Parts: sequence; C-alpha cells; structure tokens
Amino acid sequence: MGCIELMDYKILLSRTSFKEGREYIQKNYKDVYQVEPGYKLFDVYLIGVPPIFIGTKDNYVIFPYVKPCHGTFVLKIEDEGEAKRLVKEKRVV
Repeated sequence: MGCIELMDYKILLSRTSFKEGREYIQKNYKDVYQVEPGYKLFDVYLIGVPPIFIGTKDNYVIFPYVKPCHGTFVLKIEDEGEAKRLVKEKRVV
C-alpha cells in the first residue's frame, strides 16, 4: 500500500469539508471524473462521501484526501500514469 504523505504533493485546500472539496474540484477543473469510495489512486484507497470527484490537468491529478481527525484536503500530485488511467477508465462528470 502506498503513502500519500511520502509523495510530492501540493495542498490546494486544507481542513475543509468533503462537500467543499468536491465543489472546488468541479469548479476549478475542466476534466473531472467520478469514482466511488474505495477507488485506488496512487496505491491508496480513497475514502469519502460519494460521489468522489477527481480532476486532471496536464499530468496532474487533483483529488480529495481525508485525514482522520484533520478533515479533508484537496491535493495536487503530478503523475502522468495516474492521470492517463483516470482519463481511460472513469466517467466524466
């Protein structure tokens, strides 16, 4: 299992609600994909309230990340492979 904490990420929103994170992604990114809780991204299972929206831009993946006791964060990580996998596999919102 992977660890997001060890990756090179940028925090776009911190300590927000899951709903606010979803709205941020939907409002700020053109390419948005819908996944269910438990979807594996960066070798980590995403948790949250469905639907979970994941944005992509260039080779970046923008997604909500829940840290128990700390709230929801919206993170941005560059990974060409994951971005292409989302485009190929998931439904556009």
